[in-house]
Amino acid sequence: MLMKWRAALGYWVSRRLFHLPWAVKQPQLWKWMEGQFARKAALGDVAAQSFYGHILLFRGQGLGAREEGIRLLRLAAEAGDAKSAYQVGVVSLAGSTRTAPDAVQAVHYWKIAAAAGHPLAAKRVADLYREGAEGLPADAAQADQYAEKARQMGL
Repeated sequence: MLMKWRAALGYWVSRRLFHLPWAVKQPQLWKWMEGQFARKAALGDVAAQSFYGHILLFRGQGLGAREEGIRLLRLAAEAGDAKSAYQVGVVSLAGSTRTAPDAVQAVHYWKIAAAAGHPLAAKRVADLYREGAEGLPADAAQADQYAEKARQMGL
């Protein structure tokens, strides 16, 4: 109980400090803030997993930080977080030095994001179904369905 309370308080303070440029530029303070983000994410908080996953993916140093960011984003995506699911779809379609581009996995995560209300994810699913990709045959009916969903969401 005390551990969760301490993690919640540290995360709250860190998120407030994150918006202050001087705080982010202080190496020791930034290291402490990252520790608070990691602690809250490790406790299974979906918002913290999404937030810290994005930080590690885009600002982390080294391949290990990027991989950990993707892992956290996958956890948040599977829990229904739209932004994380969209980003995991982007990473899946792009591939990396260790994995080949995977259109099927990208569609899986973009469908999760679209179901959570992410209009660009619905458009990307429609585009992939319209064009087809390796391992993903073209499907005009699915493409039209997701294009309509994107239109309904305002895209």
